[in-house]
Amino acid sequence: MAATPSACEFDWPAQDFSLPATDGRTYSLADIAGENGTLLMFICNHCPYVTAVIDRIVRDASDLVPLGIGVAAICSNDARTYPDDSFENMIGFAADRSFTFPYLHDENQSVARAYDAACTPDFFGFNADLGLQYRGRLDASRRNAGPADLRRDLFEAMKQVAETGRGPADQIPSMGCSIKWRAA
Repeated sequence: MAATPSACEFDWPAQDFSLPATDGRTYSLADIAGENGTLLMFICNHCPYVTAVIDRIVRDASDLVPLGIGVAAICSNDARTYPDDSFENMIGFAADRSFTFPYLHDENQSVARAYDAACTPDFFGFNADLGLQYRGRLDASRRNAGPADLRRDLFEAMKQVAETGRGPADQIPSMGCSIKWRAA
């Protein structure tokens, strides 16, 4: 089922975490934070919205690092119900797609809840002070990748954050599969 996140709540403070990554390390927010901002992306392995644009996500993440933006992706889906999103499968997904950023496992879903993540992909772009500045889409792609020349909304917004500390006033929300929550 498709879901869209809420609008950007400017200056909402990033929440700390400590999560294992597919590279064998454990990362906190301080480990990810960049000099000019931080991008946290809630993604997963099986969502068609993610798989349609994963190459663009990797491209944009790689292009943001030289701008002083720290980047990480987080998978919070319930792997018991959605085994494609297991930690073992996350390792293969990250390797197969040449992730240049940590891919973190939020097994108990506490980080997704703290961030009020709604879908995959769901992008949270923070400034150097770790205040939220962007909660929009990657580009105009939806369940299928759009044309290669689409405006790079996420990249342009985070470039603006890196340069000014502020995100764009107008943001179009991301759309994707809902986070797969554990049954209560």
